[in-house]
Amino acid sequence: MNKSISAAKKLTGALAIPVIFAAVLLILCAANGKSMIANRTGFNYFVLYTAIVMLTTMALSINLNSGRFDFSLGSMAVLASVLSSRISYAMLQGGPGSAAAMLLLGILIGALLGLASGALYVTLRIPPIIASLGVTLIFEGLTFTLTGGKYVMTEVRNASISAFAGNWIWSLLVIAAALFIVIWLFDHTKFGYDYNALKNGQKVAVNTGVREVPNALVCYAICGALMGAVGFLQVARSNSINGGSLNFASISIMFTAFLPMFIGGYIGRYVNEKAGYLLAALCMSMLNSTFAAFSNEVSASAQSIINAVLLVLFLIWLSNERRLKQILRPIRS
Repeated sequence: MNKSISAAKKLTGALAIPVIFAAVLLILCAANGKSMIANRTGFNYFVLYTAIVMLTTMALSINLNSGRFDFSLGSMAVLASVLSSRISYAMLQGGPGSAAAMLLLGILIGALLGLASGALYVTLRIPPIIASLGVTLIFEGLTFTLTGGKYVMTEVRNASISAFAGNWIWSLLVIAAALFIVIWLFDHTKFGYDYNALKNGQKVAVNTGVREVPNALVCYAICGALMGAVGFLQVARSNSINGGSLNFASISIMFTAFLPMFIGGYIGRYVNEKAGYLLAALCMSMLNSTFAAFSNEVSASAQSIINAVLLVLFLIWLSNERRLKQILRPIRS
């Protein structure tokens, strides 16, 4: 009986925020005569955006939870998508299998870019936030040089990539595969045990024989692989790549993961933290679909402000959770 009660509490805690998001946004849409997801195309892009946010959040959290703030994630995604699109187009000319080839190449190239970023950090021994800023400028510069500062369109506008974006099953498979691999790597392998030991007590872990540098390099490679997949998903969503991102413009990709990372961490109290990131990504995708429904009423700048306000409010809740619960307890009773 106690186990069933505990499981019910965990399920309630895990689903509370997604249910609140869904209820508020659906009521808002209904009150204004709009639909959050109006048709199949809307649902396809809903699942696709969920995959983008989940993978970006995972990539951000891996290093951030170890005290390594990485600004270069967005630049990895863009550069990996440019390189993978050029190579896959040279091989297949946009024919059948182009989407799969670009995705796999993006993951591989992203892993190599992440490994290069990590190698620079561990070699120079400078603060990771400074190293990542330098890497961001380098990757953005390479992207600009390869594209001439123009949008990449010919290589990514083909039937294969359109078919991927037009069927939510493919995005769902990416979500399932990424979730399975990341949970397996970080929760069921020696690498994951070492990672968690370093995260929770670096000096103690190193003194007991955990090798910090190889673990950090693998973390950077995994983050790069995830962002390589994100780069492909962004291409499937927009049908183009902006090659003119300079002066840290690519950082905006990373910032989409801040709110879901905190929400996912909170949900992770009740379920596996990676599953929490998926539920948080669903919340962000619902919000994004609502913004799309209100595109004529809510500008892009207003959307950014709303996201920022939600982030601040959630951080206020996390910082004052115990006090706020004490205040709300008399109201509930």
